Amino acid sequence: MTEPSSPAAPGGLPATMRAWVVDEPGRLEAVELPVPEPAPEELLVRVRACGVCRTDLHVRDGDLPPHRSPVVPGHEIVGEVVATGAEVAAVGAGGGSLVPRIAEVARIGGRVGIPWLRHTCGKCRYCLRGQENLCSNSRYTGWDADGGYAEYATVPAAYAYPLPGDRFAAYAEQELAPLLCAGIIGYRALRRADLPAGGRLGVYGFGGSAHLTAQVAAAEGATVHVLTRSAAARALALDLGAASAREAYDAPPEPLDAAILFAPVGDLVPAALSALDRGGTLSIAGIYLTAVPSLDYERHLFQERTVRSVTANTREDGHAFLAAAAAHRLRIATTTYPLDRADEALDDLAADRVNGVAVLVP
Repeated sequence: MTEPSSPAAPGGLPATMRAWVVDEPGRLEAVELPVPEPAPEELLVRVRACGVCRTDLHVRDGDLPPHRSPVVPGHEIVGEVVATGAEVAAVGAGGGSLVPRIAEVARIGGRVGIPWLRHTCGKCRYCLRGQENLCSNSRYTGWDADGGYAEYATVPAAYAYPLPGDRFAAYAEQELAPLLCAGIIGYRALRRADLPAGGRLGVYGFGGSAHLTAQVAAAEGATVHVLTRSAAARALALDLGAASAREAYDAPPEPLDAAILFAPVGDLVPAALSALDRGGTLSIAGIYLTAVPSLDYERHLFQERTVRSVTANTREDGHAFLAAAAAHRLRIATTTYPLDRADEALDDLAADRVNGVAVLVP
């Protein structure tokens, strides 16, 4: 990829931008695209950092069915607001808790986060009872709409997160990016796991989401046991305060009150269920999982063991997690790549060569 040498568009923005697209499964292609114009209720954001999530890998490789082709992947985006749609102010005038949030994100020059969830209907029974993550009309950044493997991206103002410098001064922008999916999804998975106060938590897999969630759980008083195939990830887990770190299929040193499966490996489901104490819950955090082997009722489910899936997140999950991250500094292991090496970043993630989180920096 080369720097664009395009004429300026209205408002001093370039007419075109560097980007990567998935046009067919298995391939990420470097392209030059027009800088998008924000729709009436959207913000246009100059991308400062974009996390590389395993979901991007599933989009590239066709594990997730294409929703748009070609599509720019990436949904852990930190950037600067450079333009607003004509109706953004009207969105904020709608009343309720949205008003101060819209005012925060709609400032030109302000820093915002663009997450995975970018649209819900707001009218169905799930939206109305606080489960907008289950809305059948939901849409997602980097899957249904172009994402952050680019120099500019758009987001509906009502789905952007404010990331003001005074609240997040302790974080570099490349550290903020993983909070927007890895952090938020992990936070929801932790809540779905029903971990009791002071409980024993098993974390299966230790990538971007897991290493953030483990810190949140430990800060809340949990004993965290990490089970993962990567020796480097096990070392990182111990450095971040895990009580133990073992091979993925090993038994933890004590029975677990709850477990979270971050690795997209169905074969780990029986292992995690076997590690649960009576009444324990396994929360499965990924959007994609390989085939799950047959389960034995007595060994894996009896004595009120529970399996729960995790589907995306609500905006309230995001605001709650980001408030926690602002209050309690999380250590975030990042490996940065320039935008023109996005394909390499995804390949490294696929091969488990990334310890922590890969982040693209335009």
